[in-house]
Amino acid sequence: MDYQQINANAIDQWCREGWEWGRPISHEEYLRAKGGDWQVFLTPTRPVPHAWFGDLKGKRVLGLASGGGQQMPVFTALGAQCTVLDYSPCQCESERMVAAREGYAIEVLQADMTKPLPFEDGAFDLIFHPVSNCYVEEVRPIFRECFRVLKRGGALLCGLDNGISYAFNEDETALCHTLPFNPLKDPALMAESLQNDWGVQFSHTLEEQLGGQLEAGFRLTDVYEDYNTEGNLARYHVPAFWATRAVRE
Repeated sequence: MDYQQINANAIDQWCREGWEWGRPISHEEYLRAKGGDWQVFLTPTRPVPHAWFGDLKGKRVLGLASGGGQQMPVFTALGAQCTVLDYSPCQCESERMVAAREGYAIEVLQADMTKPLPFEDGAFDLIFHPVSNCYVEEVRPIFRECFRVLKRGGALLCGLDNGISYAFNEDETALCHTLPFNPLKDPALMAESLQNDWGVQFSHTLEEQLGGQLEAGFRLTDVYEDYNTEGNLARYHVPAFWATRAVRE
């Protein structure tokens, strides 16, 4: 089975079990967003600064691997025209459910972001891409496609796993894996990943993720670090994530 299908199946199961990134926003949260009271997350704990978005009214926004009914409803409430692409059927269904509940239109595509994106050049003003590159082996092609489908002046907002947690055991108390973490190149690691219901995940370097955006042609305009919501690394204030804002000039 293709590793992306394994991951789609795993995320569907996590959503059925109550995964925090698979719980759509409530009607009350949607109404608060329409009134200007909102926050969204690229990484686990730090809300994205409102200044990273600008005025979203009338803008075309792509939620890349951003299904689940958490961010796109907020952007729609702020006046954006939203499209979401995600490979998880459950995450896509959550988007459709919230849209039907609140009475707005959204384009929902169940697709694999490791393939060429099914959009014309310069189709979007903003791409919102929460932490998800840890589920793909090669990230540079994703940044190239993002550059292609953004308009000049458009922004790419990314949540990125910095890879450090993959070196540790499950309770994050001891080093147990060498980096890069890549189950496709290590049968024992693949067996461990499937046994523990991790899906197929990958560590990525700064060169791959920030360098990959620069290589694609983006200009980085801002960055911040973030932590997990729980675990030993978070207790010791060890950052596990980056969020980046980059523009196509």
